[in-house]
Amino acid sequence: MNFLSHFYFDRNTTNCYHILGIVLPDLLKNADKTIVLHPEKLHHTNENINCIIKGWNKHLEVDRYFHSSDFFLQHSHQLKNQLTPVIAGSPVKPFFLGHIALELILDNLLITTNKLDVHNFYDHMAGCDHEVIEDFLTFAGLKDSSKFFRFFDGFKRDGYLHTYSETPKISYALKRICMRVWKDPFTDKHELAMNDVVVAYREQIYDSFMQIFDTIDNQLSPN
Repeated sequence: MNFLSHFYFDRNTTNCYHILGIVLPDLLKNADKTIVLHPEKLHHTNENINCIIKGWNKHLEVDRYFHSSDFFLQHSHQLKNQLTPVIAGSPVKPFFLGHIALELILDNLLITTNKLDVHNFYDHMAGCDHEVIEDFLTFAGLKDSSKFFRFFDGFKRDGYLHTYSETPKISYALKRICMRVWKDPFTDKHELAMNDVVVAYREQIYDSFMQIFDTIDNQLSPN
């Protein structure tokens, strides 16, 4: 799941470090895909750092349920099939594109159906103290956090997740994500065609998309 879908399950949580933890695996991956941390079983004397670890474990639990769900398998496969012909000539793997497109559509639907407030998410990010995050990263084994903080500061400043509410921009978000792996993933024609597929698919699951959130909610371990 993407940032806002993870946030959905803890949208009423008041602890900013827990919220940071539930999205930190993806933040680190976006900052530098070579960063690999496994803090799952760590325990610290600073309770704020333990909140990050608890959020991190919640992230892994949600992703595990999501990626094994019938909902994910069905809809990512259908999106892959619909996107494959419209990106002919692109180096992007259709399975990867179907996976990411579904996650972005879910984020968009959570915003546009008022299931959560993106401003609240960014307020949590802004509320986390740099030194606490630095201590967590060091404790988890990261030797140099400078690349992460450059990315994280830009992530907070740009507020890019607000654009997920604009359905026509989902294909642009797809392009941005793919550009981390492929230099020139799509032509303008690809983007337009992808957008048509994504907008239509969003409408297709509009009335049923909350089923996956309800299912995972019921599967999650008690806090």
